[in-house]
Amino acid sequence: MPELLELLDYAFLRRALLAAAMVGLAAPLVGAFLVQRGLSLVGDGLGHVALAGVGVGVLTGRTPVWTALAAAVGAALLIEVVRHRGRTGGDVALALLFYGGIAGGAVLLSLAPAGGADLESYLFGAITTTSAADVRAFAALTAVVVLSVLVLRPWFFAAGNDEEHARAVRLPVFRLNCTLAVLTAVTVVLSMRTVGLLLVSALLVVPVATAQRLCRGFGALLLTAGTLGAAVGVGGVATSAVVGTPSGGTIVLLALAVFAVVAAAAGLRSSLVRTGWGPRRAPAS
Repeated sequence: MPELLELLDYAFLRRALLAAAMVGLAAPLVGAFLVQRGLSLVGDGLGHVALAGVGVGVLTGRTPVWTALAAAVGAALLIEVVRHRGRTGGDVALALLFYGGIAGGAVLLSLAPAGGADLESYLFGAITTTSAADVRAFAALTAVVVLSVLVLRPWFFAAGNDEEHARAVRLPVFRLNCTLAVLTAVTVVLSMRTVGLLLVSALLVVPVATAQRLCRGFGALLLTAGTLGAAVGVGGVATSAVVGTPSGGTIVLLALAVFAVVAAAAGLRSSLVRTGWGPRRAPAS
């Protein structure tokens, strides 16, 4: 603890902790709807495409965050078009898109001038390099994600829970799916410098999986998942600063450790209930 308090004197660590809290809050809010729809791994694919956007940004001298965002949003909308049309072999087309993205990103970044880009920092995160401008960009993107989820939550849930019924009651399902896809792309790019593009799905999914063990209602799940995400983000960065491990991997391992503890506790409680030793749920009135 004393070491961490000393490290807080450094502005780069304070920025890293703030960025991790924002990313940790936003990612599970979007991830909850992806898990609901069985699209838990879509963040990985968008991360691959975002890497190509990073390469374009580095080579053209533009801010990589915004070129990565443009690439990820384009890929996300393409995914929804393919899903909407239900074309046979659509999953193969998307796989080609994702693989092409990460391969193109690796090649483009290798062509960057010496010192212009660090491939490993984009793949696995480098949150300690977060600048004040990055924090402002993170704050803006986090606000977009959180406000969108708060406003559109009932419609996102309805479309994900029963798409056919949502269409029957005249909800704009395709537009809602496209909006969620764009928010996913934003979240992937937001998480890029925190956990890296190869680990981004973990921050989208693991806090949600943990919250599912603790909550019964979807609203409570969103609140719990967002809180857990922010906690493991801050805790992972703090731990990595003290121990000297990569921030992205540390955040993900901490999130998995929390999930393991919660899952073990839930399993133990269920076993006690079955054997008559644990508290039983009160009967519904």
